[in-house]
Amino acid sequence: MSPTPLELSTLGHRIRHQRVSHGYTLDELGELVGIAGSQLSLIENGKREPKLSVLQAVAAATGVEVTDLLSPEPPNRRAALEIELERAQSSSVFRQLGIAPVKVTKGMSDDTIESVLGLHRELQRREREAIATPEEARRANTELRLKMRAANNYLGDIEKLAEKQLSAAGHVSGALTHRTVSIMAEQLGFTLIYASDLPGSTRSITDLENGRIYLPPASIPGGHGLRSMALQAMAHRLLGHVRPTDYADFLQQRLEINYYAACCLMPETAAVNFLTQAKKDRNLAVEDFRDAFGVTHEAAGMRMTNLLTEHLGMPLHFLRVDGSGAISRVYENDDLPLPQDVTGAVDGQIACRKFSARAAFSEQNRTTEHYQYTDTPAGTYWCSTQTGSTADGEFSITVGVPFDDARWFRGRETHKRATSTCPDEACCRRAPADITDRWADKAWPSARVHMQMFSPLPRGTFPGVDENEVYEFLDRHAQG
Repeated sequence: MSPTPLELSTLGHRIRHQRVSHGYTLDELGELVGIAGSQLSLIENGKREPKLSVLQAVAAATGVEVTDLLSPEPPNRRAALEIELERAQSSSVFRQLGIAPVKVTKGMSDDTIESVLGLHRELQRREREAIATPEEARRANTELRLKMRAANNYLGDIEKLAEKQLSAAGHVSGALTHRTVSIMAEQLGFTLIYASDLPGSTRSITDLENGRIYLPPASIPGGHGLRSMALQAMAHRLLGHVRPTDYADFLQQRLEINYYAACCLMPETAAVNFLTQAKKDRNLAVEDFRDAFGVTHEAAGMRMTNLLTEHLGMPLHFLRVDGSGAISRVYENDDLPLPQDVTGAVDGQIACRKFSARAAFSEQNRTTEHYQYTDTPAGTYWCSTQTGSTADGEFSITVGVPFDDARWFRGRETHKRATSTCPDEACCRRAPADITDRWADKAWPSARVHMQMFSPLPRGTFPGVDENEVYEFLDRHAQG
């Protein structure tokens, strides 16, 4: 495969660096390696790919290895600036402006190049912001969901990292305590501080300079406990995250920090042992798994998606559905027929009325899980659903498996059964013919539209975060 222009540019900079370091002119080094100085100049400027014999001769003349010349790293700060500027000026965003690129000369200062690069970085930022549409968000989310589906929703490296951190903090078994979470933070050089004036657009703020993680003073609705938020904040540091470059990168980071927190709250070894024994007893239940580790029903259900397929060979699905039937969180690798838009996105789509995830809302007794079998075009599924509510309204959490795996779960004896033919609209979206005939042209419903259909992604490097509020918050606390 031929090297890219940027690879040739880096190679040229490294050759020039060695030539100048040894005090050679172009002609002098050219004579040593058997080519004209003009030819060597073309190589140093990234305009020509050198033969291997020339590289070997340059390496011998300058006393380095060929691998040193081929390193992808710029040889010094000046070279790094020139390469970054070359990359920026070759981008489609810049070319569309029709502006001639800046020619870098020996007399141009580093500060001048930095200023020009600053303009390019702002240009790129504005371009990313302009294309950050709901469609981009849905596509990125769909790609990430399919990527995790192919991996059984399992990230082994993060599992190992979590168990290592837990062991170092002295956690042995049982629910993870706030004290242990504080110790884990201290071992990373952080202190947990609970602040009542945390900006509304953030869940936590990490002060990297002073080693502080700011959290709200109490758990917020929806099951995001303080332990989980603190662990997620630590995960950014442990996983080496940098500022996300686009929405896909942002989503990947969110997934990884959530995954790390789940691994700490429900450690792999203990969780798999618990689930294995429950399967052996034919008594698998989300609520038992939840109570054993002191987490929310949603967290327990999601954690089962990480472990049941990977360790017990069991495909499954997970759904969080709001009171209107819209799917707000989803995972499946058991081929459950789910509604999708043209991008393949499931989030925001309306779940079938016959699914357990929606049927559970009509139950009189919601203190226990709702069990149901559902016949679908893809087969029969058994599901367990628990409902709850927040300030934003009702929601349900569902974990389900194909019929054959229902034998391992408590609640398999249920007689509740439904039939879904979705995506056939006659299943639950189209009214019966007699009602349609009666009301045709005699009614005009006004639709409630999901806001995510219109809202572009929030401004800023971190989607949804008001960075001005964050920096004002840090200033206040740094002074205090």
